Amino acid sequence: MSGINKVILVGHLGKDPEIRYLEGNVSVVSFPLATSETFSKDGRKIEQTEWHNIVMWRGLADVAAKYLQKGKLVYIEGKLRTRSFEDKTGIKKYTTEIVAENFTLLGRKSDFDNENRQVVRTEDADAGYDHNSEADNLPF
Repeated sequence: MSGINKVILVGHLGKDPEIRYLEGNVSVVSFPLATSETFSKDGRKIEQTEWHNIVMWRGLADVAAKYLQKGKLVYIEGKLRTRSFEDKTGIKKYTTEIVAENFTLLGRKSDFDNENRQVVRTEDADAGYDHNSEADNLPF
């Protein structure tokens, strides 16, 4: 039996997505996402924030670059990936990222400056799927 690598996060973007284009015009976007939890310790309310490195590829990256921005609340589904690289001094380093497979903008209607709520999946973004046409037909 194979394993399961599934991550679900709800958090706020720490900065605007940075888009890059690789060989073959493949787009990739990355940004930090903050998730917070609150707990009580010695009668005090304490908030703990975790930062996650998010990476999106191809069509999903293009849509993210268009709609996501610093401070926006977003739901992300993806998988964990750890990779290694050499820094400028030649030292091997490791980083763990969330490779997003889809995302949903969350928040109040006023948070979107009259934009429609977007639900984006990798297969939809790669196929040039029109998100607004189906979203208009939803009963909720």
